[in-house]
Amino acid sequence: MSDTTMPSNLGTVMPDATLHATGQDPDDFAVQIADQVESFLVAVTEVARGDEPDSAIPFLLLEVSQLLLAGGRLGAHEDIVPDERYEPDLGPEGDVDELRERLARLLDPVDVYSEVFDPYEPRRAPVACRISDDLADVVTDLRHGMAHYRAGRTVEALWWWQFSYFSNWGSTASGALRALQSLVAHVRLNQPLEELDGLDTDQDLGEENLAEEAGRVMAEEIAAPLGLRRAKQ
Repeated sequence: MSDTTMPSNLGTVMPDATLHATGQDPDDFAVQIADQVESFLVAVTEVARGDEPDSAIPFLLLEVSQLLLAGGRLGAHEDIVPDERYEPDLGPEGDVDELRERLARLLDPVDVYSEVFDPYEPRRAPVACRISDDLADVVTDLRHGMAHYRAGRTVEALWWWQFSYFSNWGSTASGALRALQSLVAHVRLNQPLEELDGLDTDQDLGEENLAEEAGRVMAEEIAAPLGLRRAKQ
């Protein structure tokens, strides 16, 4: 089997999913994933500093897109089994509250967006989410795996990144990506954003409320940071 041959159940070229079968060193895969994770962690931290606010949204779009490539590779890979039955204690988790707050200030007032958690759950009403919350949550998951990786527990790191990709950061990053892509698209296409006035992350959006809120035009003070024009009445 060549390195471009796929397992029949995938149906697409995915050489990373066959590393063990092809006899290639699985550490190469681990290094590539770790590099992409580290790149994301460094990039989000730099963006949160707020030195380049005008380029923050497109830069985050790029970084989240690249991270989800790593997630896709983990998702297509065979199940990774940790070396130990119980996960080694990593000590207290690093605090991401400052990062979350910096991102929230940077992305205000376009931080909040509406999202459907599971597209396969019928008639599920969208809920309000925050890009800043999403990115901070993803960073928490990735840092956890990176702690294993830096301690030399490569398989444990890959296991955690794969497991948390399916259970949390994959869907969380995907939601943030859709929001970021929508923001950039609205700017590039010169299309005013629809205002979700009063959108609150503490409560769900019912179908009727969502339809009503989505029909309002974004106020000029909200559109200004993105260079958007208010729609003509």
